[in-house]
Amino acid sequence: MSTLTDLDLARWRLRTQHLTAPAPDAAAVVGHLLCVQAENVSQTAWAVATRTSTPDAADLGGLVDSGQVVRTHVLRPTWHYARVEDIGWLLELTAPRVRKTTGQGLKVAGDLDDARIERMSQVVLDTLAARPDRTRDELAAALAAEGVDPGGFALMLLLADLELQRLLVSGTPRDGTHTYARFEDRVPATPFDRDEALGTLALRYFTGHGPATLDDLVYWATLTRGDAKAGLAAAQDRLASFEHDGRTYWHDPADEPPRRDEPSEPRGHLLLILDELYRGYQDSRMVIDSAGLVPRGRESAIGMAVVDGQMVARMKRTVNTRSVRFELTPYDVLRPGDRAALDETAERYAAFLGLDAEVLVR
Repeated sequence: MSTLTDLDLARWRLRTQHLTAPAPDAAAVVGHLLCVQAENVSQTAWAVATRTSTPDAADLGGLVDSGQVVRTHVLRPTWHYARVEDIGWLLELTAPRVRKTTGQGLKVAGDLDDARIERMSQVVLDTLAARPDRTRDELAAALAAEGVDPGGFALMLLLADLELQRLLVSGTPRDGTHTYARFEDRVPATPFDRDEALGTLALRYFTGHGPATLDDLVYWATLTRGDAKAGLAAAQDRLASFEHDGRTYWHDPADEPPRRDEPSEPRGHLLLILDELYRGYQDSRMVIDSAGLVPRGRESAIGMAVVDGQMVARMKRTVNTRSVRFELTPYDVLRPGDRAALDETAERYAAFLGLDAEVLVR
């Protein structure tokens, strides 16, 4: 192939992330990506399923129910799915920097001092020791019974901070509602070597998200640049690299860029802006907008329509009892082939939900 373009890199990432060349199941997807951002449970379910050869809601759901995959705060101060065997070392490596955000936010949001935070934490842990798999509302009631009412936002930060300390983790969902359990009851203890973990993190990130840059890794894992460089140094003999647009990109050495005449199937994707295709990068994120049509800065939509690795429209998903509507606001005029690709992926998405599909282009 001649000199790589942004479009080539974007199509390469589609394949690396299994948006083309699907994985066999949800366990393979989560393991390959290492972490999958997961604020919105229903839409993240599709983000994982669309990367599999036979999308099935019971696939990821069963892994979460059994505890093979956990949903917890890790990497950045936000929810992610990760395999249970990975979550311990990931938290031990990355949580200290993230806790600077959650810890300070907790004190400000609830006007709390260290003693009160410690008291609330103990009530939560004692409640879960007595009976695990409790919802946030149930933990709030337990705190209120002890005369502590931090408020909803402060409670959310408290639980996130306890997750980052490896004291809480997700329990078995109840009727679709997230629950909490003690980390020690859900996650096996494993040895931790910091230097080894940095190398593993770099290797897993670049093989699961590559081609990507060092600064993409810094953002994704909330690492210092020094730690990211140390991890890359430990892993680089198992990676390959190339230069593009003044940046060095790293990737799995067994993975070559797609040929330009190679079909990218499926061509269309309807995804959250939180999807790993977008949120998995920062430094080189916008290779998915090689034409420069998407406004930079703060995201103006919660969803994106992608064709051949390029963002072509904002996307809003609305679900009712019979159908799912995808409202698309194009950044430019959609080509006939683009519309057909998005209609096809809308049908796949709707079939996954067991609903009819409706696509509205504004």
